[in-house]
Amino acid sequence: MFITSPDLANETGIRHAFFTREGGVSTGIFASLNGGMGSSDEPTAIVENRARMAAHLKVAPDHLISLYQVHSADVEVVTGPWPGERPKADAMVSTAHGVALGVSSADCGPILFADSEAGVIGAAHSGWKGAFTGVVAATVTAMEKLGARRERILAVLGPTISAKAYEVGPEFVERFKAANPTYARFFAASERPAHAMFDLPAFIGLRAQEAGIGRFVDLGLCTYGDEQRFFSYRRTTHRSEADYGRLISAITLG
Repeated sequence: MFITSPDLANETGIRHAFFTREGGVSTGIFASLNGGMGSSDEPTAIVENRARMAAHLKVAPDHLISLYQVHSADVEVVTGPWPGERPKADAMVSTAHGVALGVSSADCGPILFADSEAGVIGAAHSGWKGAFTGVVAATVTAMEKLGARRERILAVLGPTISAKAYEVGPEFVERFKAANPTYARFFAASERPAHAMFDLPAFIGLRAQEAGIGRFVDLGLCTYGDEQRFFSYRRTTHRSEADYGRLISAITLG
């Protein structure tokens, strides 16, 4: 049902989980632990799935907090459940107990952050656009404003599409190389002419290094290649399926 990071597990006062697609009540293409409120899955199934995740994290069902993710570098500070609609953003930070910060993903990179000494946590959804525009650095800066120190921050990247499964076109490559020629190292030749394989986890790792955090850990789990455990937007697209489930990665103080 979930995967834990040994590094995060060793942090005092932190609970976390990278939930898989196993252990829920959804059926069909959403089987079974779909946590995506933006999916077309049966709403009652999503509610039950999220309640199971919240119970594992030892928070109330409505205290598993999520965003309306838009592939941005925007960060929200969480003090409790949202009073209205979910904000449009892709990262959260908090010092509040009893809330779990939960980002959804299905190929993009879910990153959980912690400065356990300061009691500050964060969670970010980082696809290529978020990584490119600075969601990692923005999350770290927001954590600092709450009392964290970047050299103490541990960031762990959960299940993410790997380079061997992430083919991109020439305009994608040129966008990165135009921003910084050294980014060419994140691309390898593809079997298709003018295409390339993009190493999103390694690029996220670079952005974490540039942000000056103390430790960055990549769990090395590919969403595309492990259908039993993970949802994948790209796998769904290749199969022309109508929709896809979302994985939840969450962290809480406790």
